[in-house]
Amino acid sequence: MSFNFSVFPPGGARAPRDPDSPPVELKMHKPGPGAITLGVLIAIGAIIYAASIVWTEILWFRQMSATRVILTQWGAHIGLFVVGFVVATALIFFSMSYAYRHRASSTRGQASASLRAYQKALEPVRRFAFWGVALFFGFTNGARLATEWQTLLQFLNRSSFDQVDPQFGLDISFFVFVLPALKVLVSFLLTVTAIALIAALIVSYLYGTIRLAPRPHASKQARLQSGLMAACLSLFIAVNYWLGRYELLTSDSGSIHGAMYSDINATLPAHSILAVISGLVAVLFVVAAFKGTWRLPVTGVAVTVIAALVLAGAYPALVEQFRVRPNQRSLESPYIQRNIDATLAAYGLQDVDYQTNYDAATTASAGQFDTESLTSQVRLLDPQVITKTVQQLQQSRLYYGFNSGMKVDRYNVGGERRDTVISVRELNLSGLSAEQQTWVNQHTVYTHGYGAVAAYGNQLTSDGLPSYWEQSVPSVGEMGDYEERVYFSPGSPDYSIVGAPEGSEPQELDYPDDTAVGGQVSTTFVGNGGPSVGNVWNKLLYAIKFGSTDLFFSSQTNEASQILYNRDPLQRVAKVAPYLTLEQSAYPAVVDMDGDPSTPKRLVWVVDAYTTTNNYPYAQHETLSNATVDSRSTEVGQYVQANKINYMRNSVKAIVDAYDGSVRLFRWDDQDPILRTWEKIYPGSVEPVSAISGDLMSHLRYPEDMFKVQRNLLATYHVTDAAGFYSGGDRWRLAEETSTHGAASSSDSSTRVDAAGNPVPAPTALQPPYYLTMQMPGQDSAEFSLTSVFVPGGGGEGRREAMAGFLAVDSETGNTPGQVREGYGKLRLLALPSSTTVPGPGQVQNKYDSDEKIATQLNLLNQADSTVIRGNLLTLPVGGGLLYVQPVYVQGTGSASYPVLRSVLTAFGDKVGFAPTLEESLRQLVADDGSSTSTPQTPPASDDDSQSGATPPASSGDANARLTQAINDAAQAMRDADSAMSKSDWTAFGQAQTRLRDALARAEAAQQELGAPTPTPSPSPSATSGAQSGS
Repeated sequence: MSFNFSVFPPGGARAPRDPDSPPVELKMHKPGPGAITLGVLIAIGAIIYAASIVWTEILWFRQMSATRVILTQWGAHIGLFVVGFVVATALIFFSMSYAYRHRASSTRGQASASLRAYQKALEPVRRFAFWGVALFFGFTNGARLATEWQTLLQFLNRSSFDQVDPQFGLDISFFVFVLPALKVLVSFLLTVTAIALIAALIVSYLYGTIRLAPRPHASKQARLQSGLMAACLSLFIAVNYWLGRYELLTSDSGSIHGAMYSDINATLPAHSILAVISGLVAVLFVVAAFKGTWRLPVTGVAVTVIAALVLAGAYPALVEQFRVRPNQRSLESPYIQRNIDATLAAYGLQDVDYQTNYDAATTASAGQFDTESLTSQVRLLDPQVITKTVQQLQQSRLYYGFNSGMKVDRYNVGGERRDTVISVRELNLSGLSAEQQTWVNQHTVYTHGYGAVAAYGNQLTSDGLPSYWEQSVPSVGEMGDYEERVYFSPGSPDYSIVGAPEGSEPQELDYPDDTAVGGQVSTTFVGNGGPSVGNVWNKLLYAIKFGSTDLFFSSQTNEASQILYNRDPLQRVAKVAPYLTLEQSAYPAVVDMDGDPSTPKRLVWVVDAYTTTNNYPYAQHETLSNATVDSRSTEVGQYVQANKINYMRNSVKAIVDAYDGSVRLFRWDDQDPILRTWEKIYPGSVEPVSAISGDLMSHLRYPEDMFKVQRNLLATYHVTDAAGFYSGGDRWRLAEETSTHGAASSSDSSTRVDAAGNPVPAPTALQPPYYLTMQMPGQDSAEFSLTSVFVPGGGGEGRREAMAGFLAVDSETGNTPGQVREGYGKLRLLALPSSTTVPGPGQVQNKYDSDEKIATQLNLLNQADSTVIRGNLLTLPVGGGLLYVQPVYVQGTGSASYPVLRSVLTAFGDKVGFAPTLEESLRQLVADDGSSTSTPQTPPASDDDSQSGATPPASSGDANARLTQAINDAAQAMRDADSAMSKSDWTAFGQAQTRLRDALARAEAAQQELGAPTPTPSPSPSATSGAQSGS
């Protein structure tokens, strides 16, 4: 083998390269097999990973029969991005390329030498730099335009409101659909033009076509380019000023929103003038581009800046200061009236039945209350409080739970209307032991919850426990035959693998059964609830999606397997209807969906959904994070389109099947233009109200979040006269929470600080609205309603807590298929005269706390190893006045303790009642001295002393000894009751309750003897005890 060394320089030394010779070109080596293989594997991995995101999403929407939703959304995103990217990239690159092609060389002066150095440094990467800048700004502007897909789709499919604004006479749809889209387009074009102009000026300066020294100069081509682009920029600014005239009507500045006197008479003309000036400046730039003189456009720009400062800033401020403020009431009144009218229309408050000067009675007499009717209407079970009780008594197994809480509803059973609190027994995987926490158990065995629990809202057992009419596993009760398995709920696992070929052995745990083999019954999911994972490709994609190799390699899957995920009802609705704002939580109902009695009922989740906008002219803006938060809801809902709104409609009722997860959307408000617009975008996605069955109709109700926003507004907007509204003398505020549970759930233990780090007080928890059956004055019958209380507005130490107003909305929808009951949604507002002082919730609570008899008994309960929990304070207009009812629960201190109803507090005017039952408490209100007319008697103690462990009360000695003994006996009785409950020994539980009542009666008697010279007799609790049936 020979080598040719002639390529090396003589002597082995490298010859110096001629600096003027062209650079040596480096040849790229071809990639080897290893590099090619690695690149192919990376590309395949990237494709598979992208498919685990994109294709699985398509599979999910296809299974939901909503493929059009995701394709429309993606298509709008991609289309707008491509348009924005191409337009921005092309305009910016063309602008820089044009400036470069018409460059001029400069050969004299130090400045020119510096520019040549920059040009030389830039030249090797110039094309790359030009494309890099264009692509970067093209990408950012395209991405920003893509985020406005909803705005532009609504513009293209807009529907008329058939109402005009009071200033310009334009249809409201212009402000809701057209104006936002025009603002988006103008903003995009203005931004891209400004970037392109700046880029052109920089390139022109670097390549000498624009010079600043020794005197400013621009070549003809640079002048033409910069002049025309500056004219376009000025023209877009003029359009922006012109559109700003219309934006004044949706302004949220000041306490009253919309365009006020100074806006209409100063700011609006200023915007018009500035638009004209900017248009004239655009003409001057065009003239300068062809004539070569910059003096006129520069002067025009200066005039525009000065005019903007004077006309848009100083002039409106001067008008406000010297014209409006001295005459504010008279000048602002027409515009305040516009705000009032628009706000009432935007939030559906035009037809409020407003009863002024409701002269509520403050004294009660015999026969004033229809006790039988009241006891059937008043809901004694507080859903927030009794959830723990239901959890203890109806959980059945630790892997079940009632995590979504209890919800209020009404059912018609055998012709009887039942006030009901209901909850779903959901799957709770955290209840599994550590040994049970395996992938197979978590995702293929424990897949679903089971059944619902329903209790009377206005009835309890003799032991103060919920009286169930549907309970246990499997369900036992009067609900009828329904599909009890709950695969879809807020507390469901992230995903479950279900399904098997027909005839296969079931592997999912259905429900526990002591009589079955292994103590449980198994089942197989047979619905269409999720995409298939019966093939290797889908298994691989979902294994990547959920980051689980177990899913891919598991032998638990088969050709019929489905994967259930996105199981929260709210999440499912949000995905198939991405334009809706959703209620904070869903509520369950067992309903006949098809109206066919021969088919089983379905357990479903009902979700109230809203269409909103922030662009309704003159309407007051509301922030959902403030308006919908109270003692029970400490934060805004998760699925909210916009936090700040000034228009709201409950336009859709969504139903999610708890078994197969199917979602149905029903058009609830067929007059809403926003919903009609989205139905054009997603045709066929919303069913008409006529498709709602009669049984489903009977379980729909007025939505809570909508009512919260409306009550928040009515605290001010119950005054519909501009002059009275301006004075603000009759403004209200919402009542504060008084229940123990509500105050505790809304408290925040963390220290709150302001922007400067200074501690600030925690926000006051507002009383939530309550669902209950009641009859408002002027209403024909008692109906299922949603209520709220107002107290006088103001702050500081001088604020009053008397009742100022009472709001209720008829929430009864009827049971006629496809037809909403007449009267549904009717808002009724009672305003109490300031001359009559009717106690508000805070004052009533103070009466309870300061009443000697009540305080004594509550203190005794607190001392006896137990905690007193005050339930929801309900307000009802009855007997010509306002009645307050508050259940009082007692909970032990053990780990298995739970609240039990012990007493009922009532108040009417200045009188209060406190007794074990609502009937007895109401009787105390009409007694002459406000107390029970019956002589208190001590119930006999249980004769089973060996089981109780209690020591008989001392037969002699002072009252202190008797009080101490009674408290000890009460504490022992509570412990015995907890122990009996944990063992499901209901006989022992009833005996312990009897001894507890006996001990409390003896303790009260001893404490009255010690602390009250003239003790007031109190009603003795019933000595009857009842055994609660187990689950």
